[in-house]
Amino acid sequence: MSDYPRPALAADVVALGFDGSELFVLLIQREHEPFAGSWALPGGFVEPSESAEQAALRELTEETGLTDVSVEQLHTLSQPGRDPRGWVVSVAHLALLRMADHPPAAGDDARRAEWVPVKRAKALAFDHGLALERALARIRARAERFPFGAELLPEKFTLRDLEALHRAVLGEDLDRRNFRKRVRSWAALVPLDERETGVRHRRARFFRFDGRRLRPFVRAETGES
Repeated sequence: MSDYPRPALAADVVALGFDGSELFVLLIQREHEPFAGSWALPGGFVEPSESAEQAALRELTEETGLTDVSVEQLHTLSQPGRDPRGWVVSVAHLALLRMADHPPAAGDDARRAEWVPVKRAKALAFDHGLALERALARIRARAERFPFGAELLPEKFTLRDLEALHRAVLGEDLDRRNFRKRVRSWAALVPLDERETGVRHRRARFFRFDGRRLRPFVRAETGES
């Protein structure tokens, strides 16, 4: 037995979605103290038989009903005093989801579970605001450097949809001509022989992402071999 004090270990999930115009984050309203009634990220304590990632996915399912979700490790929240219950270190995870495929349903100790616009996600419990900031910074860097959007957009989408996503992520207007020139250079972006229907404006072509061609960019970002 170690003579050193040991913290409790928790895991949280920053799940981000996109509704076609703005970014959303999945939040729960806590049922119990600490921070009863406050909005927070889904999460909880890691069981002895679990990894942090396994705990994050379990808590996500228990508190929001979401399944078939992939997460990546984001940031370790370890500031002393971050949890009034004692010394608790939390491993935050990031999930990028298609909102339409993942409607939440509150469960376990969550009073409510909702997709909330990121701009309204203020005064979160614990230091979950910091985790959200880290998540936004990560996807911002990803959108600036790599082909981005496969996890958040529908399987088929227009360049207008892709531009709207990047505008929401980067938080700035984009030069349409330069943006479209850039994304059309992505080998992972595949044009389809299909166009919009039932629209008054010029019918836009649909595109999709080629997952196989995206893998080298994922490896470059994560440092995988």
